[in-house]
Amino acid sequence: MRKSELYLRSMNIKLIIVSLIISQSVIAQVPTNYGFMLSKEYSQSISIDKAKDFAIKEIFNSPENVGQFEFDLLDDFTNGELTTLFYRFKEKNKEGIILGFYGDYWNDAGDIYRGFVFKNLPKEKATELLNKISKTIEEQQEYLSKNTDNNVYLQYDDITVMMYKSLGIKIRISWIGFDAEWEHTAFTKIKNSFEKDLN
Repeated sequence: MRKSELYLRSMNIKLIIVSLIISQSVIAQVPTNYGFMLSKEYSQSISIDKAKDFAIKEIFNSPENVGQFEFDLLDDFTNGELTTLFYRFKEKNKEGIILGFYGDYWNDAGDIYRGFVFKNLPKEKATELLNKISKTIEEQQEYLSKNTDNNVYLQYDDITVMMYKSLGIKIRISWIGFDAEWEHTAFTKIKNSFEKDLN
């Protein structure tokens, strides 16, 4: 085999290897939809910081301006799955709740990442969701109390909420493949804190 043929084969092999490396790094990109942010472990303070970044970029839409906003942690139940925060940006008349989920994300290539993803619920939607959960628990209390096998679910936009009894009422929230749990006492505290923040 000639030197020129060996050189061409060698170059082809190098091109194939480089192409594979580049294609793998492109396929493994984690989408930034919903503010997905990589993190090796759950931390409430990291969740709050990343939620603030999400609010400024995705909700307030004013990364280059100076703006004043309020941010309040509505729960202090560090379950490692969900952080619930209230925000208010008076200049743009924006207020509501951010649900900060923490968990695994699988991309289309099957790669697994751990990190935070955020769901914005403007005031009206947050109020509707919290009231709907509260009303459903009240109406379904007898059914849920009869048996630990009994479950109730409700759908709100792209959020699924499931309620069941396990040493008290539990509320499981699922959204785009992430899910998290509220104890009933945590939910009640969140709802009360949210209503207080609105005043």
